[in-house]
Amino acid sequence: HTHTDSLENKKGITLVALVVTIVVLLILAGVSINLVLGENGLITKAQEAKQKSHEESIKEQADMALANYQLEKAKNGETSSLEDNKIENLEIIEESCVIVFIEETVHKFDFYKTLEKNAVIIETKPLKPAEIKNKLKRICAMYKVNIQDQNLNYLIEIAGTNMQTLLNEIRKLIEFAGENGEIQKEDIDKLTIKDMQAIIFDLTDYLGSKNTEKALVVLGNLIYNKEPLQKIIITLYNHFKKLYLTKLALIERRDLVEALSLKPNQVFLTSKYKKQAEYFSTKEIENILKELIDLDYKSKNGMIDLDVGLKSVLCKNC
Repeated sequence: HTHTDSLENKKGITLVALVVTIVVLLILAGVSINLVLGENGLITKAQEAKQKSHEESIKEQADMALANYQLEKAKNGETSSLEDNKIENLEIIEESCVIVFIEETVHKFDFYKTLEKNAVIIETKPLKPAEIKNKLKRICAMYKVNIQDQNLNYLIEIAGTNMQTLLNEIRKLIEFAGENGEIQKEDIDKLTIKDMQAIIFDLTDYLGSKNTEKALVVLGNLIYNKEPLQKIIITLYNHFKKLYLTKLALIERRDLVEALSLKPNQVFLTSKYKKQAEYFSTKEIENILKELIDLDYKSKNGMIDLDVGLKSVLCKNC
């Protein structure tokens, strides 16, 4: 009887040991497979390293080709374009490459012309006002928030036409209005950060209506918000230059959009430029432009404090 129990006990130990061994092997196999095939596995890392090496190789070859070209050009005193070298250099791109141009005159570049013959060109243009409005309306509808057309126009007017800025602003307003709510003009005034151009329009309105106090408050707010004085002067100068061009275009009966070089998403500004141009005579605008140029020169040469000088220009023309 004792002998039989001993045999059964040995069998039991053997089966338990076998099961434990199998479990351990399965765990080890799972870990090994994960190490080799997982997202951060050896194969994935090897593929990423290969891709990175490939990209660096392409960049190195491109840099080398450009350096050689510039060296040859300087050595031979040549002034020809890169056109003759582009086709050859394109061969180093074995799979695909995305090149982004952020230029207004890209069509004139020889490089662009070469790419046009050897690649797929996708041109993106600034959205028109109607397209901007439709996009913002769709976003509001997604969150079940309503906004009237006049309030949407007002938002674009004061926040500018930069799409990323508008998306940030509309999200704030949607959050404030809440589901099934409506964005009001008062909400826009409270929550929206005004674009510099919109603030300069406000400042010019006060100058035109001879409201010195409010003009100085607008300037004070810009300074309080740490807008550089040099930037304020440049923006103000460019704004009055637009008003001057508006005056000339109206006298000569030229197209205002073309005269002011406005982008498609800025066409709505024409009515504002027309209105503000009526505040001043051509001579008054010329004097303001001269005073701003003079102020810029004197401040850069330590002859006047920029803050004091700018306030003086505003007071003089109010």
